[in-house]
Amino acid sequence: MHGPTHAPTTDAPSPANSPANSPAHCAAWLWTALVLSAVASAVIVLVAAGWPPLLSTDKEVANWFHARALTHPAWTEANRVLTDWVWDPVTMRLVIGAAALWVWLRGEGVLALWCLATTAVGAGVQQGLKALVDRPRPEWQQPVDSAHFAAMPSGHAMTAALTCVVVVWLVQRSAADRALRALVLLLACVSVAGACLTRVALGVHWLTDTVVGAVLGIALAALSIGLWCALVNRGSLGASRSPV
Repeated sequence: MHGPTHAPTTDAPSPANSPANSPAHCAAWLWTALVLSAVASAVIVLVAAGWPPLLSTDKEVANWFHARALTHPAWTEANRVLTDWVWDPVTMRLVIGAAALWVWLRGEGVLALWCLATTAVGAGVQQGLKALVDRPRPEWQQPVDSAHFAAMPSGHAMTAALTCVVVVWLVQRSAADRALRALVLLLACVSVAGACLTRVALGVHWLTDTVVGAVLGIALAALSIGLWCALVNRGSLGASRSPV
């Protein structure tokens, strides 16, 4: 008499059956994207309209950080290193690339391409908004750093936020243990906050530039994840797993 047979298991959850792809999770991601997009749009409109309380806060925060950048060169140099090498958009896109490769090797080729496409869309949205809003960057008699293109939204903040949300989601949906998932989440939070802080500390962005960038990055990542989950639920991506 033969015992019961068991289907082979894999450390990657089935896209169609994963709890992370449930309708409730899809709706939560999509609502998050909608709400955060509305928040970011409201801030952009207020900045474009020149709302005095918001612009005044931007100037006060910028002046405070710039004074400390001038009087604490070690702090300023540390921020330069972090913003140019650790939380730089190129570094963040390399992280997404590594995550996409990991997903591909786990047998989910379509998802890997989806993640790369999300990053590309994020870069396009970021540059489009910069051109549309065309906000000048802070100007100083003694600048401690420089940057190109318009100020809003912050490309560093937006890219870091989008990258971190996608990476956290990929790790959370995998079979990684709780300690690793918690570590990745912690590193993601520190990275988004650090990307925002360093840009303001170096005087190349207003506070609202980084806030809008981070919020939009999270919103775009949430939209991408929500759409992915919805398509998996409908079976449109049922064959998303590709052989290694």
